[in-house]
Amino acid sequence: MMMRTTMLLGLSLLALAIPQPAFAWGQRGHEAIDRAALATLPADGPRFLQRYADYIGESATMPDGWRGSSEPFSKIEEDPNHTWFVERLAFLNPVPRSRYAFVLALYREHLRVAKRDAKAAERLNVRWTGTLPFAVMEGYGRLVAGMRTLRAKQARGEPTAHVEQSLAFDVARMAHYIGDGAQPHHASIHCEGWFGANPKGYARDGSIHGRFESDYVEAIGLTPADLIGRIGAPEHQSGDLFDAVLDFLGSSARDVETIFVLDKRGALADPADVEGRAFVHKRAAAGAAMLRDLLTRAWKESAAPGKGERRPQDPSHPAFDPETGTAPAA
Repeated sequence: MMMRTTMLLGLSLLALAIPQPAFAWGQRGHEAIDRAALATLPADGPRFLQRYADYIGESATMPDGWRGSSEPFSKIEEDPNHTWFVERLAFLNPVPRSRYAFVLALYREHLRVAKRDAKAAERLNVRWTGTLPFAVMEGYGRLVAGMRTLRAKQARGEPTAHVEQSLAFDVARMAHYIGDGAQPHHASIHCEGWFGANPKGYARDGSIHGRFESDYVEAIGLTPADLIGRIGAPEHQSGDLFDAVLDFLGSSARDVETIFVLDKRGALADPADVEGRAFVHKRAAAGAAMLRDLLTRAWKESAAPGKGERRPQDPSHPAFDPETGTAPAA
């Protein structure tokens, strides 16, 4: 018995010693964002999703579960969906409207930089820049398509429980990326500590990521109620949605230094710190507002028949991209 107890204790200590990956917001933060967004859906939004609030909330960190090193294929595909390091992507103007065109453009830039600075090129790749806006836009497209199916079933008087549940899954998945994007570490090269020149002496250790998004969020006991009154009026109901997503990520990245300032003066160790709490509320509310707006827009868009380019995969299409095999999104 003593040997077994000693072995279990040893394994527990070993597990604690293994660095654990930092995932944006943790369950509490992601769930608060999702539930606040659902609770504030307008009357003309997809309020049927409120019936699935528990399912969506419990599934809020589901995409993080696909990132384990024990599932390498899933990890390689999924990891980039959680970040968009804006400083490293300044060379793109505009950002390609295709995940694959983006990857190819990034690879060409990687090769160009590697010729003069191999060290700088080490993180100029899809893993260390990210694909988060594409994950959001792809998820949005799945939602619009699913909502059209739901509307068609409703019009025919058919049962809708299964398609509603499928939509709830898609909401939980897309919501995770939006929540990640609202956390400034996930939109900046300073994701795992201050990167590059550091005249202000900010933390360089990767633990600041978790200290902010998980430890501090747990310490202040973030709830959906903290966010609901801070979400504001709906936006993003018209205009280019891809640009709106990029603007959302850019705004998040501009807030990243605040985390380091708070950390340097010890605010992240003080759950009662007014500025620290306010900053968490601000960033989480921004994620909830973006999610609420995208769900509402998707529902409204699904009321009309789908329109798109005629056969974008046809080489005769005027915008056909032979490198990716299709015309980019308009």
